[in-house]
Amino acid sequence: MKIAFVGKGGSGKTTLSALFARYLASCGAPVVAVDADINQHLGPALGARPADLAGVPALGGHLAEIKELLRGSNPRIASADQMVKTTPPGRGSRLLDFSEDNPVHRRFGHHVDGVLLMLTGPFSEDDLGVACYHSKVGAVEMYLNHMVDGPREYVVVDMTAGADSFASGMFTRFDVTFLVAEPTLRGVGVYRQYAEYARDHDVTIKVVGNKVQGPEDVEFLREHVGDALSVCVSHSEFVRAMEKGRHPDFTELEEDNLKALAWMRDVVDATEQDWERFTRQNVEFHLRNAERWANAATGVDLAAQVDPEFVMGPAALAASRAAG
Repeated sequence: MKIAFVGKGGSGKTTLSALFARYLASCGAPVVAVDADINQHLGPALGARPADLAGVPALGGHLAEIKELLRGSNPRIASADQMVKTTPPGRGSRLLDFSEDNPVHRRFGHHVDGVLLMLTGPFSEDDLGVACYHSKVGAVEMYLNHMVDGPREYVVVDMTAGADSFASGMFTRFDVTFLVAEPTLRGVGVYRQYAEYARDHDVTIKVVGNKVQGPEDVEFLREHVGDALSVCVSHSEFVRAMEKGRHPDFTELEEDNLKALAWMRDVVDATEQDWERFTRQNVEFHLRNAERWANAATGVDLAAQVDPEFVMGPAALAASRAAG
């Protein structure tokens, strides 16, 4: 299952992304956590040491290599140069899963306390004025487009703050999107904006109330987001310790917050993966991007990259393995 955490800056989405990933791993589930925020804080939130993170190759710095890996022998993609962030997989593409031979995980993953962490990479000084951070996040979008995750396998992505996620089609790549909202007008305002953008794209949004101090905060959130409110996380000494760089054992997490994490997992596990929709949305945004900029950028008609007989999912993965 693919899970996004979104919200306004300072809402606690990175902390909750890390907390949820750590919880899943503590339950014995396979978990990949991807830092796709312009502020790269997910690694420290998981407990990774700065010295270790310095040696982790950034996805956004190896776009050509990732494209070459993922295009495989797909005859519709003549070269890595003609592959863009929305290029959909097709027959011959290298599909990814949670097995040990996943080349993206092996090349870019770093294990932190049971979680496989991957980094988009920071927005460096060399990028200022000449690059867009969404070009780096395109590496994550390509990874998600080619990833066949099964039930009780989890990819958790800490997205960039606010509505910037809508600068690409990546917001449609998730089975569940958790929007982290504080019980404030600004906090719920991001939900309304996100819900409006996502309304026509069949995106499942569940609101996680964060930094909730009592029934009045819960009532405020319910008044403003209605049935979208999934669960609330209360003020937590455990979380405060995480934010200070300490990482207590889960036995120290408050009971109500542990139940909140379990409820979030139940929400995810109860969501049905719709691979036909996943494929259709990929193609939709690819054709839109091709027409608006990518055809001109690559010099080819990228609509030809769409394999009309291909549907992403377990069957496609099995066929890919059989073809060898």
